Amino acid sequence: MEWFDQLFERYPSSRYLVLFIAFAAIFLILVFLLNALSKKLQKRAQKTKSPIDDIIIRMVRLPALWLIFSTLLSTFSTYLKDDAQIFETLQKISQILLILIIGWVLIQTIRAIFRYFRNKLNIENANNLEARKRLTQLSMIEKITIISVSVIFISIALMSIESLRSIGVSILTSAGVIGVVVGLAAQRSVGQVLSGVQIAFTQPIRLDDVVVIEGEWGRIEEINITYAVVKIWDERRLIVPIDYFLQKPIQNWTRNTSNILGSVFLYVSYDLPVEPLREKLKTLVEANPNWDGRVQNIQITDAKQWYKELRILVSSSDSSKNWDLRVDIREKMIDFINEKYPDSFAKIYLKPQSPEKEIMAE
Repeated sequence: MEWFDQLFERYPSSRYLVLFIAFAAIFLILVFLLNALSKKLQKRAQKTKSPIDDIIIRMVRLPALWLIFSTLLSTFSTYLKDDAQIFETLQKISQILLILIIGWVLIQTIRAIFRYFRNKLNIENANNLEARKRLTQLSMIEKITIISVSVIFISIALMSIESLRSIGVSILTSAGVIGVVVGLAAQRSVGQVLSGVQIAFTQPIRLDDVVVIEGEWGRIEEINITYAVVKIWDERRLIVPIDYFLQKPIQNWTRNTSNILGSVFLYVSYDLPVEPLREKLKTLVEANPNWDGRVQNIQITDAKQWYKELRILVSSSDSSKNWDLRVDIREKMIDFINEKYPDSFAKIYLKPQSPEKEIMAE
């Protein structure tokens, strides 16, 4: 670009203004062309069945934008060689951008790889234990890998800045990394990370597990490095530190299988026959889609002074279905007893201070 040099010789004071206008104009033109090309490729990608090309286009677009900016910055900075300080600053910015571009592309590649493996796992099936195991491990390994890559490339970027070089070097050297880990191992933040790694491989909990924690029933919705999110049955979210699952007991209803037994308790008088209730229960569960066909039974589990305790035991393929099944069975068995055997529910007789009167409380 000899005409640039001629223009600068004739109007030296306009050097910075001309360079800025030219840089902005060329950058905007190239961005416009990049967007046009990106939209054209996206339309073609939408016609294909494979999602890989869509991922590649989205992954490449931002690095291409950064690369254009970095390349133009490096090119235009050559016209400022006479001003050593500005030239070095622009060259350093260009170098840092290229480092960050490489790191960003690597992170997106890692995400794409883990997304590919996650898509091969189906947790919608009833028997999804193995899929949830793999999904929990992949999720934790992906987060740790991305954080590690981010730290490495940020360190490299810091090393390219003279005043911050020592910080970048100390992070990257093995002695520095080991020193940081050992020095902070006792700290709660690092302990949380180590707990997250332990949970990913020992798996006391997994994604989509049904748990009872802090008196709340819910499902494990997210497992992050330092905390987990439990989706409570009423749509609330319980945020739990990750080391909680290693330090305190919790109920995991889907640790080995999602099958579960549920109980319904009824308190009835001694003169109520049990066999008709068993026959009615069999009819009810066979007509209910939430019953898995394994267990249905009624037993007298306790006898008090004024009443007996009936336990209705029913089984389902998971806890959500079992809840709905128990609610339905409880409602219909109460209606059946009221209809066929009126006044058969438990009555407690309280003797007042006056011996002439007796109060019956139901």
